[in-house]
Amino acid sequence: MAKEKPIIAQIDNSSDEYDRGGYNAAVGAERGHQKAVDLNRNVTARIQNPLAGVSRPTLLKNVEDFAAEFGMTEQTSLLQKGALVAQDPPAFESVELLDEVEKDALRNEVLHKWRQPWPLYFTVILCSIGAAVQGWDQTGSNGANLSWPIEFGVPDTGPDATDYNTWIVGIVNAGPYIGSALLGCWLSDPLNFIFGRRGVIFFSAIFCLIPVIGSAFCQNWEQLFVTRLLLGIGMGAKASTVPIYAAENCPAAIRGGLVMSWQMWTAFGIFLGFCANLAVYNVGDIAWRLQLGSAFIPAVPLVIGVYFCPESPRWYIKKGRYQDAFNSLCRLRNTPLQAARDLYYIHAQIKEEADIMGKHNSVTRFVELFTIPRVRRATLASFVVMLAQQMCGINIIAFYSSTVFKEAGAGDLQALLASFGFGLVNFVFAWPAVWTIDTYGRRALLIFTFPQMAWTLLAAGLCFIIPEENRAHLGMIAFFIFLFAAFYSPGEGPVPFTYSAEVFPLSHREVGMSWAVATCLFWAAVLSITFPRLLRAFHPVGAFSFYAGLNVTALCLIFLFIPETKQRTLEELDYVFAVPTRTHASYQLKKALPWWIKRYVMRRKDARLEPLYHFEGATAADQLIAVKAMAH
Repeated sequence: MAKEKPIIAQIDNSSDEYDRGGYNAAVGAERGHQKAVDLNRNVTARIQNPLAGVSRPTLLKNVEDFAAEFGMTEQTSLLQKGALVAQDPPAFESVELLDEVEKDALRNEVLHKWRQPWPLYFTVILCSIGAAVQGWDQTGSNGANLSWPIEFGVPDTGPDATDYNTWIVGIVNAGPYIGSALLGCWLSDPLNFIFGRRGVIFFSAIFCLIPVIGSAFCQNWEQLFVTRLLLGIGMGAKASTVPIYAAENCPAAIRGGLVMSWQMWTAFGIFLGFCANLAVYNVGDIAWRLQLGSAFIPAVPLVIGVYFCPESPRWYIKKGRYQDAFNSLCRLRNTPLQAARDLYYIHAQIKEEADIMGKHNSVTRFVELFTIPRVRRATLASFVVMLAQQMCGINIIAFYSSTVFKEAGAGDLQALLASFGFGLVNFVFAWPAVWTIDTYGRRALLIFTFPQMAWTLLAAGLCFIIPEENRAHLGMIAFFIFLFAAFYSPGEGPVPFTYSAEVFPLSHREVGMSWAVATCLFWAAVLSITFPRLLRAFHPVGAFSFYAGLNVTALCLIFLFIPETKQRTLEELDYVFAVPTRTHASYQLKKALPWWIKRYVMRRKDARLEPLYHFEGATAADQLIAVKAMAH
């Protein structure tokens, strides 16, 4: 593809005036003025830095007033330097107040973007443990499905299987997802408001510890169902909070790579769960109890480790605790200057958000997910990516791989070994997304991987037609399922939780993430309940073909309704999601799709794609262009 020149932000020097809301100040005349962007209807797809266009004297006075207001007068000069850098990130070299150490730190943000302080990485590790808990909880039931239905008198395979039994097995397996979708996810918003991100993670870890141990001591399927419902409360609250916590703590340049660790380590947890299933395979009748109960192991360090992590600075800002937010940012950034810059930039954008969104409680915040246009577009986008994760069919393997492989003619040990292979592929192929998610972007990864998942899943289903006595029967089924996992892991695997954690404004982030995760886990519950019956009614060929068709449907939804978010600060995304859905969909159909056909089908190298977004006023991403240009 022909390399396109980056679009450098420019300030509109027209005479239009408006209040930027920096700190109750009008835009200064010395730098010119920007036209206001309506965060509910950004029809021109312009993205603005909220500090751009403010004159230097006005900006410095705003910062001085800000420091006095929030008891940070000792940091006034540092905040003023940070505000000047945030106002025009590519031009930091010309800010005479900065010393060489500070300038070098800003250069390293681009040239050595992974050189981050230890507390940030410890926070990401803690979030990764939370994700591993999620994955292990999923796969404990996968191996246990071979045993507990027989012990509790509800076999779902073999000559004694009945339709009633398949529904019971499906409902018990769906317990965590029912508990998450109906209660756990929705507790996240009020709990976050009261206790903060760390408090909710501790709460969820307790519910991922005690019910899991309880599931190992159940005496009937009803008790097992209740323990798994309680587990769902922890899973829902954790899945709604951990990605937000990671997104709010990470710098924009590496946010995708670090936040996607949720999915990568969920995949690792799935892999560990399959390892545990194999490790206790030969212990006798209690094997399924150990397979379910072993998931308590990663919950222990999660309960302990969260105490040592810094709280989200954005949560502190939301509470008006700016000094605490600054202290937290100082732990999460390499220098106090970077902490001061991020603090004031976040404050400026959040104030602009507040002027539009107004005040609200939990109920009104939920209603506003569907009534405020900017928030509604984020709601739609997060709904699509989360629904697509269930439509792609990954969880028919994650939940029921042992059952699927047994249907393919494998014995119990062979089925567990094949499931182990699936878990290993799922984890290993998640690693490339650490680099690609912030290089190629969330949307590009989805559009590339969904067609691949569709044909590999269809191929796996068609391989069931091969006679069972043929050695290629089981081998080809396993091969295409592993290939399917290899395409899933760097695309639809990491993107949904990363994407949903970043698309909502701070005012609606908790309830928005609750909505997104509830969507994901509700449909996971539907899948878990229906797949045993679907497998019995459609047989594997029909069931796999059905999900292959859903992949194509999901691809169309993603193409039309998912904006790109890579390398934008969480605050700059307000402008991305202010672009009307119709404008975005029309651009994809009328400009992006024809360009793709000309460029890659007709092989026309002169094809050019007009960009959708136009950047006005320097934004954080422009620092990347400026520093790399200087480096060369």
